[in-house]
Amino acid sequence: MAIVVNERISLADDEVSEQFVRSPGPGGQNVNKLATAVQLRFDANGSQSLPDDVRERLMEIAGSRATKHGEIVISAHRFRTRERNREDALERLVSLVRRAAVPVKPRKPTQPSAASKRRRLDDKRRRSQLKVARRRLVSDTEA
Repeated sequence: MAIVVNERISLADDEVSEQFVRSPGPGGQNVNKLATAVQLRFDANGSQSLPDDVRERLMEIAGSRATKHGEIVISAHRFRTRERNREDALERLVSLVRRAAVPVKPRKPTQPSAASKRRRLDDKRRRSQLKVARRRLVSDTEA
């Protein structure tokens, strides 16, 4: 069974591994005895499911969740049950891959408008006059 991201990308189950660990923080016996938190690992560099451009964007978007070996690690421990935490981690992974699948629009360079140029020059002129007004006046007797 595959994890469907969108119509052209689906991740194979064997590309995603999960490990259950104890949740951090307060929670009493449930946290201290049961391993309900999940660490989901996805090898983005070794994945055959991802196109190269999506893989590059995914590694940028993942940030600190990406290891230097190209593996994405997602930890989920919001919920009390393994199943909910597992679903949460998978949703977060799918969300990351969906964001990476959207190509970045290139920026089109633009020129500043005439009004913005005029405003900038007026502000510069006003600032200059303010600084001139702050100067100490030199009288004829001091010179």
